[in-house]
Amino acid sequence: MKRISLLSALLLLISCDQNDSDKQDNTDGGDRKQQMRDFVIGISTYSKGIKPDFYVIPQNGIELVTDNGESNGNPSTAYLNAIDGNGQEDLRYGYDNDDEATPVNVTSYLKSYLNISKQSGNTILVTDYCFTHAKMDNSYSANSADSYVSFAASERDLTVMPDYPVTLHDENANSITQLSQVKNFMFFIDASNYASKAAYINAVKGSNYDLIIIDLFFNDGSAFTAAEVQSMKTKANGAARLVVCYMSIGEAEDYRYYWQPGWDSTKPSWLDAENPDWPGNYKVKYWDAEWQKIIYGNDGSYLKKVLSSNYDGVYLDIIDAFEYYE
Repeated sequence: MKRISLLSALLLLISCDQNDSDKQDNTDGGDRKQQMRDFVIGISTYSKGIKPDFYVIPQNGIELVTDNGESNGNPSTAYLNAIDGNGQEDLRYGYDNDDEATPVNVTSYLKSYLNISKQSGNTILVTDYCFTHAKMDNSYSANSADSYVSFAASERDLTVMPDYPVTLHDENANSITQLSQVKNFMFFIDASNYASKAAYINAVKGSNYDLIIIDLFFNDGSAFTAAEVQSMKTKANGAARLVVCYMSIGEAEDYRYYWQPGWDSTKPSWLDAENPDWPGNYKVKYWDAEWQKIIYGNDGSYLKKVLSSNYDGVYLDIIDAFEYYE
């Protein structure tokens, strides 16, 4: 999903009105990076307390891997120990426009942080947005050279299984029981091209990806059951794979089960402005206890639903929400 990067945010900050109170809130003086680290650590502690082998993979917001958010900072040990990997969009392609090479300086900037996480033992999952075959090939080869696992997504909405390459990059017949064993993956969270849940599940089952990231819910709002998730944990070649659930923690989505109709007119104190790039998605003060209670820590929480549905892990999105509030 397209998210504003730290570099873009800094450039925008120069040109934007500094008094735009609708877009920023730092009145309590909180350390927004540390508050996001703490949020992720809390999610990890809770989930691993229930299922010790559950994987926690934050996407973007890679600056959190150091204690001061700078590439020359000390590794943030507590954070790095709480997570099992990092997802990164647009590392090679898609930063400015899909199927367009990411500026070299941006790639270098992101890699300086990604490698800190990799060196701590975490798996790096890269999603590049490109559809020209030569660019997809380059995405796979360049990321492989850096020991990153990658997926060249042919469209940003993540509604389709790419038909190229015909044979998956690094396809293998091995059973995958640990994140560190993954050689390829697919980001496939939008099922809108499928008329039924069964059709979507069969499409997943017909693939040989080692790891698949899907949503908790099908189009009609029904959650995938534990049995359905289990059925997707077998590759077409008969080997085992991991199935990980997408979960946004830096924005609230008005199509989720937790959304209250009254919020359209009277917002909770933690609910902020709508994301103009993704209608229906709203910025949240993610450090707020009420929002965090929706996400994890109790039997009615989003994360508990993920755990109850037998996923192998959670893929956390909008980690870079701290950029909006800093």
